[in-house]
Formats: sequence, C-alpha cells, structure tokens
Amino acid sequence: MPKGYAEGPAADEAERRAEEAERAVPRAYEHELEWPAVYGSTEDDPERHFLGWVGDVDPDQLFASGEAWGITVVRTRVAGS
Repeated sequence: MPKGYAEGPAADEAERRAEEAERAVPRAYEHELEWPAVYGSTEDDPERHFLGWVGDVDPDQLFASGEAWGITVVRTRVAGS
C-alpha cells in the first residue's frame, strides 16, 4: 500500500511544528530576552500578579471562567540562554 500525503517524514515534521506552536514559548523566542506573560488578579490575590506564560495559561479561558480578571499579556524580560 503506497504512502499517502499525510504519512511519513513530511507528516511527522508538520506534527512537530504544530506541537511547537502550542508550547508556552514558541521556538522563535527561545533565545529572546522577553517572553509573553499573562498578568491579572485572582480571588486569592486581588493585586495584579503573574499568572503564567502564554501557552501555559489561556488568558481568554481564565477570564471566561471567572478565575481571573484585569488580564493583560505583557512581554516580560527573562534571563537569556
């Protein structure tokens, strides 16, 4: 049975790229000094604070669920590698 377009190395590479896109920090940012971070307020801590990295937390889901409010996404300086 011949291999179809959605099989083999091309499909594996496409799947790898899709998984990288879902990571907290896209590959393009691996060596950058700033990453997108989510800040907001929660019931436990009403002051604005770090909630997580984009990709680890979903800002829209946090707001829609009522778990957090005043949500902003900020490029945050981190130690370079």
